[in-house]
Parts: sequence; structure tokens; C-alpha cells
Amino acid sequence: MTQDVQFGVEANPFAAAEQVCATLGTLTDALFDEHTSRHPAASLSALRPAEHPAAEALFGLPLAPNGPVHAALDRLGTVTTAGTARPGTGARLTERAVSALQTRYGGDAVRGAVADRGTISAALFQLPVTGEFADAKLRPPFAPALAALAAGQQTRQPVELPTGAGAEVRLVVPPGFHALTSPGGPPGVSARTVPALPETADRTGGTAPATVAAAEELARHLAEVADELFSATGPEPRRDFAVISATLADLIRDAGVVYAGVCALELDNRASDAALVVSLARHPLPITALATELATVRRHAEVWTVLLPAGPAAVLVEGRTVPVPGPLAADGQRRWVVTSAVQAFVPLPDGGTVLCAQLSTARPEDWELYTEAFAELLKSIQFGWDGVPAPSATAGVPAPPVIDVPTQAPASAPAPAQAAAPAVAEEEPEERPVHLRGTPVRVPPADFNPFAPVAEGPADTGDEAAADTGDGPKGTPVMVPPADFNPFSMEGIPDVSAGAPATQPAGAAPVADPFGTTVAAEQKADPFGTALPAQGPAVPPPPSAPPTIPAQAAPTASEAADQGSEQQGGADEPAPRKGTPVMVPPPDFNPFSMENIPALPTDEPEPTDEAEAEPTSRPFG
Repeated sequence: MTQDVQFGVEANPFAAAEQVCATLGTLTDALFDEHTSRHPAASLSALRPAEHPAAEALFGLPLAPNGPVHAALDRLGTVTTAGTARPGTGARLTERAVSALQTRYGGDAVRGAVADRGTISAALFQLPVTGEFADAKLRPPFAPALAALAAGQQTRQPVELPTGAGAEVRLVVPPGFHALTSPGGPPGVSARTVPALPETADRTGGTAPATVAAAEELARHLAEVADELFSATGPEPRRDFAVISATLADLIRDAGVVYAGVCALELDNRASDAALVVSLARHPLPITALATELATVRRHAEVWTVLLPAGPAAVLVEGRTVPVPGPLAADGQRRWVVTSAVQAFVPLPDGGTVLCAQLSTARPEDWELYTEAFAELLKSIQFGWDGVPAPSATAGVPAPPVIDVPTQAPASAPAPAQAAAPAVAEEEPEERPVHLRGTPVRVPPADFNPFAPVAEGPADTGDEAAADTGDGPKGTPVMVPPADFNPFSMEGIPDVSAGAPATQPAGAAPVADPFGTTVAAEQKADPFGTALPAQGPAVPPPPSAPPTIPAQAAPTASEAADQGSEQQGGADEPAPRKGTPVMVPPPDFNPFSMENIPALPTDEPEPTDEAEAEPTSRPFG
């Protein structure tokens, strides 16, 4: 919603469309009553759009620019289209549409307004309104129909459009919704037939005839919708609904909304209302980054990443609190209504535009009914594209980094001088690249488009031919290291000291590595200058097995006789033993005892003999 600082109006391109959805929810709650004509709830799910002949070929229907922006088809629903190449002229329609409706209904006062107080505008009714985050306990569940969208399914390829058509989207709105947007869209979007004006009449007032025709078409359409919704009542409710809806025409257009509608149903002898808004907005983030941003900022909501037939999408479910202004309330008192909302974000194939569809209702008991219809709407989305990326899709994207592969100069070439540069490129010494291990792959460029059609060509065309024609695979070739790749190995290090003498004579055997690593005979000197050449013989590697001790030889006869005589003659003396005698302390030995500490001198020393008083040795001289 728009109150969040991190996802506010400046940072949230969908905030204006969310404001329109909240405003339509306010209208349904304030203006719909027990006298409103309602469709049966089965109208949302009775039809099976997938079985319609035109369900899989929506781009074959004659819609804008040669037809309307949305049109109702029997047994299918309302087919709506919008594109990035038809922004319209931006002409304002509110004032003309409101004036035409006031003339139609006799110019009486509208609810919450005074007839003689000047021009009627949305601000007079305290519109538009902005919803706020509801408590997490009021968040609706992620309905089964929405969760089923997360299952894997086959996706459609975008329909190829002529160059200059941009990216276009078409979808089917289920029956039961009443559109508050004109079937022809805003001025400049579709080719309207401007009626011929009498020579004596001047209805344009200096305005473009197409703008006048669009305003009259919008006023006529809103009057028809009001007649359908309030057919069982007098002209006052019709006037109020049509005029207040007309005051929102410019707001809806500025928000990028291509379809805005309300739903009035009857279910189990009770009333049920909902609002639906479909819009386009510029947002270059990938769908994964957008879903992560939504889940981070809107912590009260539940965000899923799903896969639609049109491609990946992010679906958000949250609770919103919407105000009902006092001028619109029947009792004139401002109040708040808690609504359940579902919002889907579907990126277009141009990489810079996102389709945003959202539905809200103040009837939580009918949540599953509306989410099933919303899921069918998302499944019906189809894309068309001319293959040209959107400007915002590539703007600001850094170019892929250039990887400087180290090269190894020939052994016979002298070290190049750093001060002097070669005059021409042919005089540069030939460089030999280091042969790296790995699997060659291609990193896609920044302007890579997964929706672009695959160019057909001969199967035996190689990479060299593709590179000459420019039709080969795009990307930067890199090497993926194998599984046994060791980044700390010393293989393939370039020789930076080309003119330095070798530290090992030619033909000498390689020195054994004391650490057990393999050292090639042609290994060059350390390029960083940190290793010192060996000054002596190499240290032998540690033995892999303990040394073998030979068995003791048996003594000779003379030696045995000598040993016998020694044992007989020295029976009283102990036999000599080998080793160094040590003193093992007894079990009760205490290393912290106070034994053998000299006594401290007393005040009256005891008389001693002169012989004993004289020390036998003087350690200090």
C-alpha cells in the first residue's frame, strides 16, 4: 500500500492502481444497497472460458487500435486488451463527462454535493481514498484456487506482432463485472469514429474532436452501467453512481488502469460486492526480485511465486482497511471497512512492463468464490510482442565485465618494455593463451530475452559461421571448472620474468615436493617473488612405514663363556644396566610441601662454632 515508506508512491509504481481499487471498494460499500440489481453468484463460475473457440486465440479478435479496448463475447466474458505502444493523448475527460451526465439527469444535486457550488470533482466527495494495512489476523487465507497456480504447467509463447506494436496483453474478465472504463479507452488509444457535427453547432470549444467523442462515449457508457445496477430504483441512485464514477475518469487514466469494474452478486439471499482493477506499470525488476521486495516490505501479506500459462508471476494476499468518506455515507459519518485483497504481478515479455491485476471484497465469507474467478482471469492472460525490449529494461544495466585472461609469452621472447608501446598492432608479440580446464558455456548478455523467437537455420552451421553472420548464440564464452579443479594449484601460471635465468639447470630431474604436491619440470618461477630458491638438498619426504629393526644375533661360544664367568664371579654385585637413572617420586610426594625450606632468621641468633659459621664455599666469590 502507499503508506509504507519503502514501498510508497515514489518507489511503488502500482500505488496509484491500488488507490483506484480502494476507491471502487468505497463506492460499492457506500452506494450499493438492498435495491441494487444483482447477478446470481453462479455467473462467475457457470461458464468455462477454456472451451470457447476464441479462448486460445485472443489476438485474433478485432480489438484496439481498430476496435474497442474491451468487448463482451457471448459464453466467454469481457475480452480486454492493453499495450505499451498506445499510451493515448492524455486528454482530460472528467469535466466533459460530468457535464454530460448532469444534463442527462436534469442537473439535480448529487449525494454529498450542492448543485450551485460550482464544478463537481472527486475532491468534493473526498476521493480518492487510500487503503491501509490491516492487522495480520485479518489477512485472508491463500485460497486453494490461487495455490493451484504454483503447480508446474506449460507456458504459451508470445504472439509475434509487427515492429512498432510493442508489448500487448489480452485477458478475459469473467461475467458479472460492470466496467467503469470506456470500451474505447482514453483518447488516442483506439480509432474512434468521430460523429459529424452540424455546421451551426460547436460542441468542441477548441477541443480535439476525438477527445469530445471519447468523453461522450464514457458518459453514455456510465449511464448504461448505472441503469443496469439500479434498474429497480428511481433516477437518484443512478445519477449519484454515474456522476461520482465520472469524476474518477482522469484518476483512473493517470494510474495506468486499463480496466476497472465492480461486481454486484446475490448469494444465499444476501448481497456480495467486489472490485477489480487491471493496470500496466513500468517496473524493470525480474519477478523473483519483485516477489522478494514485496515479501520484505509487506510483511503482513503472504506472497507466492506462481507459474501462469503466460509466464511466472507473483501473487500477494493481504487485508486492507478502506475508509468510507462522510459525503458518500448514508448517515454522513466517516467509517472504515476491512477488505480482503489479492494482487497479481505478471511481467510482460519486453522486460520493462508489469501487468498488475487486483481484486478486493468486503465479504470474507465469499473469498473462495472471488479467488476462483480471479484465478481464471490470470490463466486467460496472453502476450504479444514485436521483439523490441523496453527502454527501461536495458537502461542502467551495467555491461558484462571483460575478463582479462592471463597470457604466457614465448620463452625466447624478451621481456616487453613498459615505457615503449608498439606502433602498430602487427608488431605486438604473439600471445599464447593459457589452456584452462573446464566446460565452455556462454553467459547471456544484459539484453537477453527468453521470449524472443528462435531463429531457424541449417543444423550443421558451426559457431564460426554463426559469428560471421551475427545469428549465433549471444553471450560471453566462459569456462566452467571441472569437479576436480584446484584453485590453489600452481599449474598454468604465466611467466612474468621472461629474461630471468632459470633457477634449475636444464635436464635436471624435478625436485621432490616435501608437501606431496606435483611439481612439473617446466614450472616457472614464482610470479609474485615470494618464494626463495632452495639453497641445499631437498628435504626427503617422511617415511610411509616405520623402519625395520634387525633381529639380535645369537652370541658365540667364547662370548657365552665370558658372560658365564662374569655372572659367577660377581654374584654379589648387581649386573650393570643401560640407561640414565631417574628418581621416581613416591605416591605421597607433594610438590607444594614446605620441606627443605631454610628457617628465617630470628632476633637472637643461636651461637654456632666458628668452624660451622664459616661457609665451605662462597658462591658469589
